[in-house]
Amino acid sequence: MYRITPKGEQIRSMFGAIAPRYDFLNRLLSLGIDRQWRRVAVSLVRCGNRGRVLDVATGTGDLALAIAAATQADVLIAGIDFCREMVDIGREKVAASPHAGRIELTVAPCEEIPFPDGSFDSVTIAFGIRNVVDRPRGLAEMYRILKPGGNTVILEFSTPVIPLFKALYCWYFLKVLPAIGGIFSQKSAYRYLPDSVLEFPSREEFKGLMTRAGFRNLTHRDLTLGIATIYCGDK
Repeated sequence: MYRITPKGEQIRSMFGAIAPRYDFLNRLLSLGIDRQWRRVAVSLVRCGNRGRVLDVATGTGDLALAIAAATQADVLIAGIDFCREMVDIGREKVAASPHAGRIELTVAPCEEIPFPDGSFDSVTIAFGIRNVVDRPRGLAEMYRILKPGGNTVILEFSTPVIPLFKALYCWYFLKVLPAIGGIFSQKSAYRYLPDSVLEFPSREEFKGLMTRAGFRNLTHRDLTLGIATIYCGDK
């Protein structure tokens, strides 16, 4: 059984503390662009009739709900997250949605996904892979639960490459975002966000991690001048 590390426990506790304001601050701090990023990610999910999709680090269920809205009524979506407070809010959102019968959320870490090998047609994770402490193990688990021919869609924050835009982005990310986050929620959590993004591997380095986990046909696509990136790979 996988035991969450002390760093993982700190991250889980932090997300539990900000869970009540998480959705509001996502919309505010991204100016609503995060919804468009998710729509692009969902368009890359490959799932046919009676398919199954797993959303890892599902948080409050935004991506799981977006997948349900964009797929056929016989597609089932599972979501996992290691933060119970986030999952509890996600379950409330799912129950209030038209897709309540198609989405099931479970408390579990990415490093130990509670499903058998080859269970899903597609696996997604949005803004969560950088919070996975044992990233190679998490990617290996995502690969394991995919059916042969299945694909993964990973949406994550990135650092822009255009120098002037990168400078403006870093100023907002390091100065403005924590200040606004501190007004409405926990300032330390919104200091962690830019730190975790700036420490995240480069695009090519991350695709190298995906390759070592077994994924093939790797691609990446930058969104909004490189603020976010979508990584795709096949099993």
